[in-house]
Amino acid sequence: MSKVAWRNKLMAVLCTLIPVVASSPLRAEGPDEVFKGKTVTLVVGYSAGGGFDIYARGFAKFARNHLPGASGLVVQNMPGAGSLTATNYIANIAPKDGTVFALARAPVMELLAGTPSSAFDPLKLTWVGNGATDLTVCGIMNNPNVRTMAEAQAIPFTLAGLGPGSDEDMFTKVMNALFNTKARLVNGYPAGAEAMLAVERGEVDGRCGWSYSSLTTAKPEWIASQKVKFLLTLTLERSPKLPDTPAIMEFATTDRQRQILGLVVGSQVLGRPFFAPPGLPADRAKALRTAFEKTMTDPGFLADRKTLNEDVNPTSAEEVEVLLRKSFATPPELVNETKAIIAGK
Repeated sequence: MSKVAWRNKLMAVLCTLIPVVASSPLRAEGPDEVFKGKTVTLVVGYSAGGGFDIYARGFAKFARNHLPGASGLVVQNMPGAGSLTATNYIANIAPKDGTVFALARAPVMELLAGTPSSAFDPLKLTWVGNGATDLTVCGIMNNPNVRTMAEAQAIPFTLAGLGPGSDEDMFTKVMNALFNTKARLVNGYPAGAEAMLAVERGEVDGRCGWSYSSLTTAKPEWIASQKVKFLLTLTLERSPKLPDTPAIMEFATTDRQRQILGLVVGSQVLGRPFFAPPGLPADRAKALRTAFEKTMTDPGFLADRKTLNEDVNPTSAEEVEVLLRKSFATPPELVNETKAIIAGK
């Protein structure tokens, strides 16, 4: 199926999920008028009960206090294809009046993991901000024979996959290609909550591209009891949170490996990205960004994150755009080689 046909089919499906509200041309409004009497929707590109969903609901609990005049802030889950479904909805269907924005990782990964169903340009989205830098890990729970990278290179094991465009698929393929690990992706899980359940049920041995904050939020007992063994962190250097777990860059022995890993791991800087439709009027973009910034310093929100042992290290909308433009300026030959790895079986 061609990319155009994919896009048309996707748009037809998305139109059945959430009705599009027709509106008259928008006039510039002050901060107290933008949301007056309106319900604002935060679309989450993942299933209910997963780490992103828990984070989004914690964010919404306090962000609604920083949307002047709004009648409420509701969270709506729209899982699918590693959050591509939600991103395509925001980019192509959602109203451009500031009443709908999203939390999803798909735009951050599009440069490397874009698929025929990607119907958006990350650089044209209206960026609201990034809530935290993510620590991503490769974790094994159900295969006692795979506890180190050396064992992962010698013994076959299975990992949950969310389909093309997801962190799980991308990082597993990069790990296999660069370091000859013997991981087999088991795809078909729509989002992180289902993938975590698959690990819990023993359907797969673990996950690679697993958000550590999502894991600690949804299953803190797995960390406390050391049920999950971390093969590595998908970072350039060891994380203070897991000082005994090697960073993936420690296994790189060639410049090629280091360059590819630098490009792939760089995406983890944007672990909780919020964005709105492209072409959002300036007053509405400013209102959403102001609400995000105030939430990031809200004492209640900070206390909640501390309870969950989560970091609050936000990135402004302007900084997000700079980081994305830097990624998109990567030499094409390096991007193409990395994309070929990610597209492989």
